[in-house]
Amino acid sequence: MNCVSNLHDQNDRVEPIAGKLAEKPVGLLDFARLAGRNMLEVIPIETTQQLYLRGPLNIHYICDPEIITELLVGKGREFPKAKFTKDIIGSAVGNGLILAEGQKWKAQRRRYSPLFAARNLPMLSQYFAETGIEVAESLAEGNGLVDAAQMAPAATLTNISRVMFSGNQEVSAAQIRAGLRKYFEYISEISLFDVMGLPSWLPRRKWFKSNKPVTSMRYLARHVIEERRSQNRPEPLDFLDLMIAAVEEDFEDMETTVDNLLTFVVAGHETSANALAWGVYLLALTPDIQTEIRQEIKSISPQGPVSFEDIQQMRLLRAHIRETLRLYPSAAFFARDAGAELTVKGIRFEKGDALFFPVYSVHRNECLWDAPNAYKPERFLDTKIPKGQFIPFGDGPRVCIGAQYAETELMVLMASIVRDIEFSLTSTPIPRPVLTFTMRPEGPIMLNAQAI
Repeated sequence: MNCVSNLHDQNDRVEPIAGKLAEKPVGLLDFARLAGRNMLEVIPIETTQQLYLRGPLNIHYICDPEIITELLVGKGREFPKAKFTKDIIGSAVGNGLILAEGQKWKAQRRRYSPLFAARNLPMLSQYFAETGIEVAESLAEGNGLVDAAQMAPAATLTNISRVMFSGNQEVSAAQIRAGLRKYFEYISEISLFDVMGLPSWLPRRKWFKSNKPVTSMRYLARHVIEERRSQNRPEPLDFLDLMIAAVEEDFEDMETTVDNLLTFVVAGHETSANALAWGVYLLALTPDIQTEIRQEIKSISPQGPVSFEDIQQMRLLRAHIRETLRLYPSAAFFARDAGAELTVKGIRFEKGDALFFPVYSVHRNECLWDAPNAYKPERFLDTKIPKGQFIPFGDGPRVCIGAQYAETELMVLMASIVRDIEFSLTSTPIPRPVLTFTMRPEGPIMLNAQAI
């Protein structure tokens, strides 16, 4: 399924750093070996030039928005998460919303959807703004050099400790952040055997390491849930209060609640941190756009905490965030297993086939986007993107439950920081994106950061 390229003249646009895709066929063993290190290296480069590609064995690479929509929203919406996805992250997030299936998933989705409703975002935004101001102040007091790949996860970890683990008198915020860092390091190590789909009883290298990062976080999560319940607050003051209120109204066993708290921690930290780091880099790369966005921010919120109401007026900033998520989607790849035979646009999927959705390629596909590798935030100004073409949070019934939460966090943090800090490039090369658990920078993103 080929297309005619519609690339326009890109001389006036800088192309930011891109990932390295596979330029020649990858055998099964090489696929498993490379995927454990960087999933982008096994995605055929043709997926940025075609809308559908048949891979080896029973693999389908799907970039056609109409097919994507039919498989995620239409007749394929009940297809389960791919087995290897469950093998890779199951030990970390248990049977929470990310991996649960069937009625168990539907019950959890119904229970937790109200947590992420727009009515709760103004309250949560206060915590995001507090963190953003602290980051800006720290950068203003620094020596002018910052690693955005370290700054961003530190900010989102602070948010997590505030909205999910606050009010715990026995464990400090620093201890929580240290535990979370070890937890993320542990779950980000992908086993070659998991990628190959080998039986779960075969030993993984990870088994020979201590699983203390996971058991410690589960203990901490269980502890803060029990302690918060004992406080019996009359009104929810943060995300954890909202979560406890939800399970009080619709009973859920403790271990599933722990699974979901850690699921929200994993999803809320990695994805937002990566997007924030890449977003700051893109602004450093395009100083004129950075200035324009800063002017918009200052005209709406010249000082003090940036509010949820403020960001609703920041059209340029929102377009920048969405263009960042297009070029650098944190969830740059996901997969489903075909649960039944299905034919879409003449392509037949057999039961058990592996349906690969390379979001990175969809977002940079020359059949779908003008100058797909260029940074052009104006794509998202007064333009309706066709369904299935922009899917940083997936689509259909299993679209990321925290999509609006994540966009709100990113906008408040970015507005709070960029309002007072100017970023510019240094002589240090920008690292390529690599894809393991999420798509992250391969190394430091060294930028100049100056107070203005």
